[in-house]
Amino acid sequence: MSSLLILKTRICLKYISPLFNPSTAGFTPLNNVISKLSVSSRLLCTKGGSRHAGNNRKEDRQREFNIRERLPFPKSVFASGTAKRTAEYQKKRAEEEPDFPRKNKRVKPPDHPLTASEWKSLKLTSPNPDRFDVRMMSSMLADGTDINVAKSLLAYVAMDTGTLSYELLLRYLTLCVGSGHHSEVFDMYDIMRSRFRTLDTGASSLFIKGFSRTERWKEALTILENIKRAITPSPRNYGDTIAGAVLHGDGDTAWALYAELMEKGLIPNQETWQALFQCGLSHQGHEDGLQSILLHMRDNQIYPEETLAKDIKAWFESLPEQKWIGSWSTVDPRGVCRSCQAELESIQLSREEYAQLKDRVMGDVIQGRDVFNKTTPEELESFKNFVKRKPAFDVVIDGLNVANIGIKGNQSQTLLEVVSELERQGLVILVLGRKHMQRPSRSWDRHDMSLVQQKAHCFFTDNISEDDPFLLYATLHSGNHCNFVSRDLMRDHKACLPDGATRRLFFKWQRGHQLVLSSYTPGKRVRFQRILSYDTIVQTNGGSWHIPYDENGAERCTYEVPQKWLCLTKAK
Repeated sequence: MSSLLILKTRICLKYISPLFNPSTAGFTPLNNVISKLSVSSRLLCTKGGSRHAGNNRKEDRQREFNIRERLPFPKSVFASGTAKRTAEYQKKRAEEEPDFPRKNKRVKPPDHPLTASEWKSLKLTSPNPDRFDVRMMSSMLADGTDINVAKSLLAYVAMDTGTLSYELLLRYLTLCVGSGHHSEVFDMYDIMRSRFRTLDTGASSLFIKGFSRTERWKEALTILENIKRAITPSPRNYGDTIAGAVLHGDGDTAWALYAELMEKGLIPNQETWQALFQCGLSHQGHEDGLQSILLHMRDNQIYPEETLAKDIKAWFESLPEQKWIGSWSTVDPRGVCRSCQAELESIQLSREEYAQLKDRVMGDVIQGRDVFNKTTPEELESFKNFVKRKPAFDVVIDGLNVANIGIKGNQSQTLLEVVSELERQGLVILVLGRKHMQRPSRSWDRHDMSLVQQKAHCFFTDNISEDDPFLLYATLHSGNHCNFVSRDLMRDHKACLPDGATRRLFFKWQRGHQLVLSSYTPGKRVRFQRILSYDTIVQTNGGSWHIPYDENGAERCTYEVPQKWLCLTKAK
């Protein structure tokens, strides 16, 4: 074994020796010798082998909430960018922490090719010489370093160690693909195919991406087939081959690949859809396929990015004899498009949707496996009996959650003012709290809590119990008209639901029923964030399309929805 390793090393040194000038120990210009490096690299790898709602007691009341009518209220907690703005605001209010010097462990790559002696000196002065070559190549990837600098590093490592590791070559390949050096990608493909019987998925994915942009794009299809023999290709693998087919005018292959992607249950990325809409601009046909993409976005509550929205707009406007007109729009609080004046779909669930959601939440969240880790069957059953004896509620309040929005030491005052605001509107209120809230203390004034219990129905759980299952049960049990007040966005409970369709239904119900305090100042009027009356989802009535989209540069959390719309209407 050792003799074989020595033999390989000698061969490696034989091939890379032309890269250096022995008389001067200097580095020969890379343009003259890089072809030799590409050929010789076949022998520079040491690793061998393979790699690889139904009817309800109060639904006929149809009570209108003043909360929903107040137009001056701030944007919803679910509006795109709210989380980012909140984080920035909290950061400004926080006290500045002292700046402690941090050791920068990242290796800074040079801005020009180095000789072997220069690389060696840089390695010796590095704070951590271990894996110097891999960390340096990673830094080159992060900085987008010139390819010739990377080549000089490869030459040094080969000369110094007699080998180039697979890990180092893979990072070099990533740099070549990312910077569009196609000839180097071709060279690496030949080298790695001759050295390894099969390629791992990382290298295969890089070669698919690299080849799809060139005249050799069909070879990406072959690599894709090779991946299929071992695993299911990723959406990115399909997306790159689809983009390659579109780029070279083969729309039929692109759509065949897209159909295969969808049959496998994979989730396409936005670039794939963008490529297909661009294909529709240059090749007529596939109208049904492109509209199916929009319906897929609707069914899965997916929002196109602005670049994709622009291609969707351009495609609609290019359709012959249909005379579509696209415009960028917003929606007013009533749910009316400001461009075409059409009314968008309501955020309220249909009776069938509500009944479906109620059954799933009751079964999977409230009576699920984990609920009794934070409560007891006896307590939950006691609460169910309590709810049955009471009239249907109009609003359910997470008492402890709401109380903690105010100044510390005045929780009971905060809760009382929120309850008083809702009582002024004539609503039937349920407050969920903890038993410790009934014991007089600095935070929980006896008089305040007495007034709360006069104005609202109250149920106090054990101090270790979790409020959310009780809150969801009471709200859903009361009917589709009932809202709830909490700052908790219920992401953990939504995750407990068994499928994507039910989770999207829960999110739609949540956005139409959750009241969040927008601001609170003791002694002043309590204000809530506005509940939108319309659903933020791709929608069509045949004569128009309304597509919510993400603006370029916008940061939107998963529980937020876009605020900008693409309005598409047919000219009359």
